[in-house]
Amino acid sequence: MTDLTKLTDAELQAVIEKAEKALKERQSSKRKEVIAQIKELAASIGVTAEIHEIDKYSDRKGTKVAARYRNPADALQTWSGRGLAPKWMQALIATGRDKSEFEIK
Repeated sequence: MTDLTKLTDAELQAVIEKAEKALKERQSSKRKEVIAQIKELAASIGVTAEIHEIDKYSDRKGTKVAARYRNPADALQTWSGRGLAPKWMQALIATGRDKSEFEIK
């Protein structure tokens, strides 16, 4: 396996995105297998099973927003600029620095 400590931030982000996509595909595949098994078991006893899949979340809820700011001391810490500022950003602003200095370009 690749040594993750040697990857750049962009390479790490790409690995994370690929892993999330692979996990979603695996979960979707498993869900389809289980539904097929349920229908097969129901048919074996002469019952029909109707399965309605519903999204737990609306399209808007849970949508990821791209990060706008990065902590200069720890590149893994980012903030989208929405909601309450994280402690690292609050501390930097308290020292008199401007948050525009930490924008991801």
